[in-house]
Amino acid sequence: MTDSRKRAGGAAGNDRVLARGRSSRSNASGRFEPVQAEKFDDGWGEHEVEESRAETTLTADRAKTILSRNDSPDIGFDRSVNPFRGCEHGCIYCFARPTHAYLGLSPGLDFETKLFFKPDAAALLREELSKPSYVAERVQLGANTDCYQPIEKRLQITREVIKVLAEFQHPLGITTKNHLVTRDIDLLAPMAEKKLAIVVISITTLDRALARAMEPRASTPGRRLEAIRALNRAGIPTIVNVSPIIPGLTDHEIEAILDQAAEAGARYAHYSILRLSHELRDLFKQWLAAERPERASHVMSLIRQTRGGKENDTRFGLRMVGEGPVAEMLIARFRLARRRLGLDQKLTPLRADLFQVPSQPGDQLTLL
Repeated sequence: MTDSRKRAGGAAGNDRVLARGRSSRSNASGRFEPVQAEKFDDGWGEHEVEESRAETTLTADRAKTILSRNDSPDIGFDRSVNPFRGCEHGCIYCFARPTHAYLGLSPGLDFETKLFFKPDAAALLREELSKPSYVAERVQLGANTDCYQPIEKRLQITREVIKVLAEFQHPLGITTKNHLVTRDIDLLAPMAEKKLAIVVISITTLDRALARAMEPRASTPGRRLEAIRALNRAGIPTIVNVSPIIPGLTDHEIEAILDQAAEAGARYAHYSILRLSHELRDLFKQWLAAERPERASHVMSLIRQTRGGKENDTRFGLRMVGEGPVAEMLIARFRLARRRLGLDQKLTPLRADLFQVPSQPGDQLTLL
C-alpha cells in the first residue's frame, strides 16, 4: 500500500473492469462529475474484460471533527465515529459506496481501493468528549464503512479510539464483518462488564463462494461466526445482523444464519433488506449479471417488489425493511426464526451515566 492522492484512472471513466479480489465491475464516474466517459466498442474486441490487479492506496484525511451526527429514526444511535472513508472489504451491496462520489471518486473500484484514514481520530475524539457541553450517548463505530477493514490491522486507529472511549467510560457500539474485532477483546471486555460495549457482526451468507464474490475482503462467514463465539466467551454482548437480505439470492439462508449465530452465542438478531441507491444500482446489477446471470432478472424483480416497483425507497421506516408481500414474507420468516432461537430478547441498554472526563496532569483539584 502507498500513501497517495493519485487516482490512477480513478473516476475518469466507466470502463468495465475486472480486478482480482475486487467485486466492482466498473469504475464509473460519480454522479457529481460534470463529464462522463464511456468506452466505445468498434467491433474489434471480443467483449472480454481483462483481469488486472488494483492496488490499494491510502491518503491521510485531516478531519477537524470526528463525531458524525444523525437524526434518522431508522437507527438506534445519533452519533458515530468513522475512522475510514472507502472500504477494502469491497462488499458489492454496500450502501456507503455512493459517498465516494462526494470525493470526486467512483463508488465502484475507487471505493474499494482509494481509501482515506483519519490519523487524528483518537485525539479529536478526546477533544470533543472533554467539552463541558458534551452529553454522553452511545457512539457507533463502523456505522458507515467498516472500522475493522484490513488496513486497521496496521493503522490501529479504531483501537486508539476505543482506548479513549474506555478512558471516558463512554458507551460504545461496533458494527463489523471482520474477525479482527477479537483483537480488541482486552479493551472491550472490561467495558462490557460495565454495560458500556456491544458488538454487531453482520452475516450476509454462509456460502463461502458467494461471500468471496460478493464481499471479497471481508472475513469469511466461518470467521465471523468464530468472532461471535470469542466475543461471547469474553462476556461481550453480540448481535448478529442478517444484512442485507437479498431476495432470490440469500433469503433462503435466513434461518441457517440465525441458527449458527445462536449456536455461536449471539444474544439478539436484526436484519435489513437490500436497498440500491444512486450509483449502487448499476454496480450491483453489473455484478449480478456477471456472477449470477441465471438469477439476475429474478433477483431484480424481487428487489423491486420490496420497494414498490422501484429499486430504492428513501422513506424513513421503509428504507431498511421494504414493503409489500415479498418483504412481509421475509420479515415473518426472520421473526419466527428469531423467536424460536430466543434471539428476540432485548439486551440491557448501554449505560451513559458512568461517563466522566478523566483528569489530566495539571488539572486543579476540586476543594471539598
